[in-house]
Amino acid sequence: MIRIEAMKPHHLDEVIQLSVTDEQLPFVGTIDEILVNIDSVVHPHVIVSDGHVVGFFLIDTTYANNYEFAEPGSLGLRAYLIDQQYQGQGFGKLAVQQLNGFLAQAYPQFQQMYLTVNCKNPGAKHCYLSGGFEDTGSLYLGGAAGPQHIMKLAFTP
Repeated sequence: MIRIEAMKPHHLDEVIQLSVTDEQLPFVGTIDEILVNIDSVVHPHVIVSDGHVVGFFLIDTTYANNYEFAEPGSLGLRAYLIDQQYQGQGFGKLAVQQLNGFLAQAYPQFQQMYLTVNCKNPGAKHCYLSGGFEDTGSLYLGGAAGPQHIMKLAFTP
């Protein structure tokens, strides 16, 4: 069983220990690189299982201001990761499946979310599709690691 929650100060010791495999670094980056993006409009969240942080992601409340493919007033999902020691156990898929309900409650002023997933990362794309994201059929070409699929999730209460 997992749950998603806003990151709190007591999570920090576990969050700074999170890492991904070397092959995933071009897609996600290190946790240190991710944490510097947190501010008043980019909010950190944790994925918790049995009281332990197993994953992390950012919700960008001004995503549409920075990406022209995102409809005005859309959230952005960034830096979604499951710690390498917990990968392959279904945590990523379970958390993505919970995103819709969690975000509809936590961010009621928003109706949809966008993300980009690298074309070289089909496992991640499949995970997002299983959670209700739709592939828009368009590519984002501004990523440092190559072309990315643009995906969208419409929230349903």
